[in-house]
Amino acid sequence: QVQLVESGGGLVQAGGSLRLSCTASGSFFSIGAMAWHRQAPGKEREAVASTSGGITNYADSVKGRFTISRDNAKNTVYLQMNSLKPEDTAVYYCYAAIRSLGNINNYWGKGTLVTVSS
Repeated sequence: QVQLVESGGGLVQAGGSLRLSCTASGSFFSIGAMAWHRQAPGKEREAVASTSGGITNYADSVKGRFTISRDNAKNTVYLQMNSLKPEDTAVYYCYAAIRSLGNINNYWGKGTLVTVSS
């Protein structure tokens, strides 16, 4: 059973930093694209950052402040968040496209809460 487990969320003051981690565990052959999404209270889930084949993409709202990276040896993706703003408050979800037995399936973590106080 493949699982994604996020960590690193918490409460931080505006202007501060947090680093989120997400590790894939279980039996699989390889991991393709990995990404972070977030969902703020009362809003739809939105893409924050993604990485695939060495290419990274960011939502305009986080460009220059957030950095996505991955350690393939550890099956882990990170999201370094700097200069945090109250509007970054949300539950952050990890996503990964994982190949198992010839199939590629989409997996989501359960989320980690980030709260930015003003």
